[in-house]
Amino acid sequence: MNKHPLEVMTIPTTGPASAPQTLSRTQATPMHLLLLEDDIDLGQAVAEHLEAQGHTVSWLKTCEQADRAMAQPDIELALLDLRLPDGDGIELLKNWRARGDRRPVLMLTARDQISDRIKGLQAGADDYLVKPFDLDEMVARMEAVSRRVGLSQAPVLRTNRVALDFDNKVARLDGHQVTLTAMEWSLLSCLAARPGHTLSRQQIRTALFQPGRIEAESNSMEVIISRLRRKLGTELISTHRGLGYRLDL
Repeated sequence: MNKHPLEVMTIPTTGPASAPQTLSRTQATPMHLLLLEDDIDLGQAVAEHLEAQGHTVSWLKTCEQADRAMAQPDIELALLDLRLPDGDGIELLKNWRARGDRRPVLMLTARDQISDRIKGLQAGADDYLVKPFDLDEMVARMEAVSRRVGLSQAPVLRTNRVALDFDNKVARLDGHQVTLTAMEWSLLSCLAARPGHTLSRQQIRTALFQPGRIEAESNSMEVIISRLRRKLGTELISTHRGLGYRLDL
């Protein structure tokens, strides 16, 4: 495989950079990032730099692994290499966008032809970096992408009767605040991460429960959804038999 030589640098900054993010994102809040990069040296350098700033990084090395990971709603931004052992990152990105996934994606590419960059942006990438790149520039571009996405999404989601305030973790029905448990709010936030899209039981279970905990094997999810429907109305969360659940706006 033709890989670009590792030449990443870090330049000291005068202070922490920050930007508002989507929905409940507040300034300088760490994100859960997906890093798709099969170059070990580069992947390790990027992951360590991001983790040192408080981010959680899921570092993966194949398109198949990345596709499974992006099925989880807790991933907030993807850093995507284009030349992978099992496929092309541009085709992977096209599939994500075709499924309605609008989470921000920053391309990390060794392809320095303008036509290649255009293909990536047309496939749905929000920005790109050509290797070799500076790690602090990468972070700045991540924040700029998140800021642009954040400007297009209000911190409150509304239906005819329900308002979800993600900054304050408050739900209101017909203007009146509704008391939710931590697990009820977590499940509601999971669905609200992709409103209008059906999330499978496994996607929700992965986001809510730690592996091996008894709740993951019980009917806890159905119980929580039943309670949310009682508190916020039966029309808020719809069941799609054999597929999963959806937050309807």
